[in-house]
Amino acid sequence: MKKIFLLSLMVMLITSACAPNFSKEEEIVQQTDDKNEKAVIPKYSISDEYYRTILPYKPGVARGLVAANMNNRLDIQEFETGLMRLAQDDFSPDKYVFQEGQYLDKETIRSWLSRKKTDAQFKELKDKTKENDRDSLKNEGLNPADTGDGDLKARNERSPMYLAHITEQNYLVQDGDDKVALGGVVIGLAMNSVHYYTQEDGYAREVKLGDKEIEERGKEIANTIVDRMRKKKGLEQVPITVAIFKQNPKSSLTPGNFISVGQAGKGRNSVNGWDKVDEKYYLFPSSAADKDYRDDAMKFNEFKAQIEDYFPNFTSVVGKGHYIDGQMQRMSIEIPIQFYGKGEIVGFTQYVAGLMLDHFPDYMETSISITSVNGPEALIIRKPDQETPTVHIYEN
Repeated sequence: MKKIFLLSLMVMLITSACAPNFSKEEEIVQQTDDKNEKAVIPKYSISDEYYRTILPYKPGVARGLVAANMNNRLDIQEFETGLMRLAQDDFSPDKYVFQEGQYLDKETIRSWLSRKKTDAQFKELKDKTKENDRDSLKNEGLNPADTGDGDLKARNERSPMYLAHITEQNYLVQDGDDKVALGGVVIGLAMNSVHYYTQEDGYAREVKLGDKEIEERGKEIANTIVDRMRKKKGLEQVPITVAIFKQNPKSSLTPGNFISVGQAGKGRNSVNGWDKVDEKYYLFPSSAADKDYRDDAMKFNEFKAQIEDYFPNFTSVVGKGHYIDGQMQRMSIEIPIQFYGKGEIVGFTQYVAGLMLDHFPDYMETSISITSVNGPEALIIRKPDQETPTVHIYEN
């Protein structure tokens, strides 16, 4: 009970917390193509895990496509934030600032995500196109061609859609005292683990894709993309990092994960080396977690059981563990409760914070979100090697 008592002194009603100080900004000139634009780099950074961004903020030229192309919100979030995490190996947040992609626009990405046309299909398309518009036609699809041979099931099994989405991130580096320029590009390739299509009878069908097949296709696509990017003005020499992401099926309760990352050095037209990325998300409780990480599963189940002792009719504690190189790095837990009053929320939050210290090791990040029908009620976060968690009680 000593830990719980100490935690009660740490509970913070964050209604008047100190805001970050953005007054000391660094004015710079951003070099883009042949233009120089005035911009600002904020001095403040949330943490070493996040990049600072150029202000005014420039939306990506392909902004909005990711939501339409990927399976669910979990995959979208992990794809974008995970890409920033991997980027840190090549572009340190101490030296580089982040900007959304400014080179691959919506039209380009849509063209690359489409199916490649056979010679006969492309000729037929050109014949149907007005003569003045024929020169602008491109056959740049990176997904396999559908030759039209056989029934729909056979065609989709033979030529599934492998590539779901392409994301570009730019990393700018200071070039001189008051200038920044493009220092590197990171490309994320979201690959399908399941190809979905609709049969003639209107029912959805699916084709499962193997991990080896996904990775091999992703690497082939990556080299094609790097070669095409080298032909764009401003990208002729810049280092390009490509990361391959495997989407989980639509019904999954956990996001997909990156499986491989490679680099194309300055001026290279292909990726000159690939590294395996060993990371995966597990749902707790689940049979997969019980099988692959029994000790972690037991700790979570003990934590869950003690929550249920506090609320005897409560069984909805759900966790999501992020593993890198076989070791859990983050655990996020959601606890929906029935709201009885602010006093009980505070008491329950203190109880949960104490359980966090008892059941989860301090080498990893742990976060617990407590919610009710009224919305978020409390948030408990402990960063790696932090002795006591930070506790936030929301004022609804």
